[in-house]
Amino acid sequence: MSVDQMNVYMLIAVCLLSYGFGGLNGAYYLTEIYLKDDIRRHGSGNAGATNAGRLLGKKGFILTILIDTFKVMAALAITFYMSENDPAAMSLSSFFLLIGHLFPVQLGFRGGKGVVVFLAASLFLNPLSILVLAVLMGVSYLLLKDFKKAGFISMLTIPLSAYLSDQPAEYWVVLLIMLAIVLLVHQKTPPRQVHHRHHRR
Repeated sequence: MSVDQMNVYMLIAVCLLSYGFGGLNGAYYLTEIYLKDDIRRHGSGNAGATNAGRLLGKKGFILTILIDTFKVMAALAITFYMSENDPAAMSLSSFFLLIGHLFPVQLGFRGGKGVVVFLAASLFLNPLSILVLAVLMGVSYLLLKDFKKAGFISMLTIPLSAYLSDQPAEYWVVLLIMLAIVLLVHQKTPPRQVHHRHHRR
């Protein structure tokens, strides 16, 4: 087997592995464990940290963020060692983690919206971008008094930070693509009328 063939098989393995990890939706499985129910039938209908917080309280919100962050870090760490930190492999891994989170096959291709996955991948690929985001988010919140708007405005700096910090071109390109997908998902998701259920704490 040639080196090129080995690289192709390695990249395919990275894509499949990352998609699989991405599909491990923290909000969905926590709600399934604690409430024996589908989180997508409640609250906003989204399988994400905010909706998990509505149903399970602060514990659900924090655990969802931790689980979704861990799956990203684990997949990227495995990719790091498999590919010897190849920028193309790391970028593909990040992208397919997001795709797996948004469209998990075992959940009927209905997952979360990907903000935590995007931020966790950004942290792994370019830690400085999260520091820049945190500073800008603080300033934006003081000016706008709106946490959601401040967050999305701040996320716009992530691909720019990767570009300006002399990271491989693949990193800022994939982060830009991932950001566009996350923004598009939030833009396109219509409000849903679903059941509201609160976990007794």
